[in-house]
Order: sequence, then structure tokens, then C-alpha cells
Amino acid sequence: MKLLDEILAANVQFRQNLPKDYSDEDVKKSKLPNRHLAIITCMDTRLVEFLEPALGIRRGEAKIIKTAGNGVTGMFDGTIRSLLVCIFELGVREVMVIGHQECGMAHASSKELMDNMRKRGISGDAIRMIQPELEKWVDDFHHPVQNIEDTVWQIRMNPLIPQNIPVHGLLFHPRTGEVNTIVDGYEELDK
Repeated sequence: MKLLDEILAANVQFRQNLPKDYSDEDVKKSKLPNRHLAIITCMDTRLVEFLEPALGIRRGEAKIIKTAGNGVTGMFDGTIRSLLVCIFELGVREVMVIGHQECGMAHASSKELMDNMRKRGISGDAIRMIQPELEKWVDDFHHPVQNIEDTVWQIRMNPLIPQNIPVHGLLFHPRTGEVNTIVDGYEELDK
């Protein structure tokens, strides 16, 4: 069976046994995050169905923005654009940047990534178009804590993000569920 077929079959099973808390009323409410929270986190598969419960966050309570290494690569990159929609359209009043220990991005290199692109048939011209950005993004990430601090700072300094939005930085452990505060956004607002 192909992966798509497996996914579609699982969907049929899911719909036939829809949990009670997925009622029509719940679905209508879930568009706006009722805790007014946006979370920027990594796309690591170990966080799926683990990060939110570890934080006491349920369906409909927060907007979750996932990206490789939970980072921001520019003043108007996809993460920032998503945050702008969260803040100005969906009522988000607080942001959490949540990195995690054992992040694969800490061991990635732009050279290896570009070599793998070439092996898969991506042209050298196409790779050269993105090489400077790729090198900065991939090669600058070596320490999850530093990445959290840098991402919080980039969001805090972005002129498109209101200055009264607390931006917190947290470090999550993908095996134990432990969370540690790296940057307290409330303290930053008080400065």
C-alpha cells in the first residue's frame, strides 16, 4: 500500500470514530487561538503529539508555526509572515519560541545539504541562487540555546512586531518533555 493510500484509509477510520471533543462547535472555535498564543517550534517528528500536551496546550488554544530549527531567516520570511497573521488577524498577544535539545539542525551543514541537492538532480545554478542564504541559515545553527536567543531577538527587533508582545524562549527535551526558560519575555518587556 502506498503512503497516500495509508493516510486516506486512516482518515476514513478517524472520521468514523471522531472523538467527542471534535464536535462542530469545537471546530468553529478553533480558528482563533483562545489562549492568544503563537508558538514557533521545530518540525522535528518527536515533537508531534508531545510538545503541546507537555505544555498543557489543547486543540484550539494556540497557533503552532513549525520550521526547521525553529528559526527566522529574514525580516519578512515565512515565519514572520505567519506571526503577522497570528498577531493582526487572529488575536495573538504572546509568542513562544521553543527549540529543543538533540536538534538535527545543530549537526547540519550547508555543504552537505547542497551536495544532497546535487545528487537529487538540482542544478548548480539553482543552488548558487540560494547558497548565501543557505550558508547563513544552516551553518549558523550549532547550539539550540543560542538559536532560541537569536530567534527571540530577531522577532523582538522586527519593526513589524508590536513592542508590547512578550516573546519567550524555551528549550524542550524531546525524550523527557522537560521545558526550561531561556528568555523570559515578560522580563524583556520590563527593561
